[in-house]
Amino acid sequence: MGIQKQVGQPVSRLEGKAKVTGTAKYAAEYNVPGLLYAYVVNSTITKGKILSIDTDVAKAINGVVDILTHDNRPKLAWFDLQYADMDAPPGTVLKPLHDTDVKFYGQPVALVVANDLETARYAATLVKVEYEKDAYATNLTDNLKEARPAKKGMATALKPPPPAPVGDFVDAYAKAPFKVDATYQHGTEHHNPMEMFATTTVHEGDGKLTIYDKTQGTINNQLFVANVFGLSYKDVRVLAPYVGGAFGLGLRPQYQLFLCVMAALHLKRNVRLTLDRQQMFALGHRPQNLQQLRFATDESGKLSATAHSAFVETSNYEDYTEVISGWSHKLYPSPNTLFQYNVVPLDTPTPIDMRAPGGSTALHAIECTMDQLAYALNVDPLELRLRNYADIDSSTGNPFTSKALRECYLSAAERFGWSERDPRPGSMTRGNKLVGYGMATGIWDAYQFPSRVKATITAEGKLIIDNAVTDIGTGTLTVMTQIAADELGLSLEDVTFAYGDSKKPFSMFQGGSSTTSSTGVAIVMAANALKKKLLKIAKGLDGSPFSKADVADLVFRNGGISLVNEPSVFISFVSLVASNKGRPISTTNMGRPHMLKLRKYSKMTHSASFVEVEVDKELKVITVKRAVTAVAAGTIVNPKTATSQISGSMVWGISKALHEETITDPNLGKYMNTNLGEYHIPTHADIGQLEVIFADEKDEMINELGIKGVGEIGLVGMPAAIANAIFHATGKRINKLPIHFDELLDDN
Repeated sequence: MGIQKQVGQPVSRLEGKAKVTGTAKYAAEYNVPGLLYAYVVNSTITKGKILSIDTDVAKAINGVVDILTHDNRPKLAWFDLQYADMDAPPGTVLKPLHDTDVKFYGQPVALVVANDLETARYAATLVKVEYEKDAYATNLTDNLKEARPAKKGMATALKPPPPAPVGDFVDAYAKAPFKVDATYQHGTEHHNPMEMFATTTVHEGDGKLTIYDKTQGTINNQLFVANVFGLSYKDVRVLAPYVGGAFGLGLRPQYQLFLCVMAALHLKRNVRLTLDRQQMFALGHRPQNLQQLRFATDESGKLSATAHSAFVETSNYEDYTEVISGWSHKLYPSPNTLFQYNVVPLDTPTPIDMRAPGGSTALHAIECTMDQLAYALNVDPLELRLRNYADIDSSTGNPFTSKALRECYLSAAERFGWSERDPRPGSMTRGNKLVGYGMATGIWDAYQFPSRVKATITAEGKLIIDNAVTDIGTGTLTVMTQIAADELGLSLEDVTFAYGDSKKPFSMFQGGSSTTSSTGVAIVMAANALKKKLLKIAKGLDGSPFSKADVADLVFRNGGISLVNEPSVFISFVSLVASNKGRPISTTNMGRPHMLKLRKYSKMTHSASFVEVEVDKELKVITVKRAVTAVAAGTIVNPKTATSQISGSMVWGISKALHEETITDPNLGKYMNTNLGEYHIPTHADIGQLEVIFADEKDEMINELGIKGVGEIGLVGMPAAIANAIFHATGKRINKLPIHFDELLDDN
């Protein structure tokens, strides 16, 4: 008998014990000899120029080694390329300590380096900066007149502009019997991962650096450092085996990486730079946005006209964009469309991808508009979506590689008890609580990126898989080990997945729900090549029973190979390596998406979310009591880690709908609640019963494993489902997120 198949099994995280016992090391926890500590001095104005920086008092503190500013920074290579990393939007990247210009509140203006952290932090308070202030703009709605189309750049392929209009929207909308015109507004949200951003740079000498960094892309940061500082790629090594949360914030190299490396090269010393929680609020956020949707249907409830316009914040030095306006056309076909997307440059840091960027923003507006249409038509909201169900992607005219969204609707509705819903707003109660049911659809791209994997059979018959990918807490280590184990018929204990190191074979950054399909497929490619190598060695043995066999004639099981038709014929990997003069048997191969094969198909993951809320009749306090999300994502490699991903996304959806908001003071142009006491995120008490269902979706076209990502699909439908449930409970539509209880209070 062979070893049980691992793909499809609910395997617990292999690194779980290391994390909960504290043996897993993060970027700021590596023991490095002779370590110096750096601390950033941030600007205290929103826009203007630095007139002077007085560092004399700070430098006089015992233990301060140096203080770097724009006046005395080393003459190092600089950002000569338009794009300094693989995820940079069009524009000019932030250049810390480059000149006297201040572009946003909290911009780094000096770096204190000392023998210990407390000295560096104290000395930073003694650095005196004199500024000349300029007028600034930080509020989206006050500056819509500055809106313009975004510039095109490297990221355009992943974040394309809205699809071109079709038909005659204006005429169709004017003549439609049922229509909705709604505006939606989202405030700023900030990333707040548990692990704050940190870099430990080890100066190895001779221009060589070893860098421990909090990042979602070791190779991306390696390229960044080499490009910016004029170093050889092979002399820069970036390691990130453990990452305490990122979900978009670690896609781009953050400024602490640049400052830490600059200090290490300048001083020829080992340096660590850790940002504090307040400083984290200058790194990355989901942008403010304003959306206008105009949807119309015919008498039967079929959409006849759809328009979606988005106005989204970007910085004044880069054009960050998201895919917002075109999602409805992928879900619900309409013969007349008009989609627009404009950026509004503001004096803020450049926004950054935040779990389900664009999708969670767009689907809130789209699915609330669909809910409003359902009430106008007096049709069940689920029924309206089924009437507009699309078997093809109407934005391209292409069929989907697979689409089990209908199964998601029906299974989640049954599990939730949607049929028990009284459609009348305010009609369902429980004691002193109003009860509301809401639902929404989710959609997300099924990305796959090129990835290269080295697969090695050792002298002990074990399998080692090498790839530079990170694991930001999603279970990557576990699922990759499962995939590799199945490919060679080994137990999990006999497989080592070595990752989080830029010296290992190429991987894109971990993002876009793409990692399992990208690196997983590369493991399959490497394993297939390794099987051929093993067979070739087996054929070369004297009197080999494998002499006429092909790979298709083999079974890989129990640490060796045997013949399908003669199971008793068996040779171990240990013997094969021994016959290879004891040299490990390895191969390195690339996995890549089938661009030509899939160019005429649409690759999407789908979901359906159903939510029950309670609203206190007097106090209007909102509680999410329970939620069910059904997901169609092809083959599920690990139901346990996948369920964790979806439920985590659902929690984030609750947070986006009801809690998270960064408040900007218009008189200061700064974020005011830059701490976890005042930046509200849900606690355990805020989260009710969550249930996850996976549709039995078979996709034999998407890739060799039939898998799609699940990192973001659980989030996109939740905010709308919650908002729709609140309307059902109260009869009030609130289109501004997050929803505050005071907006439900009676006008008097």
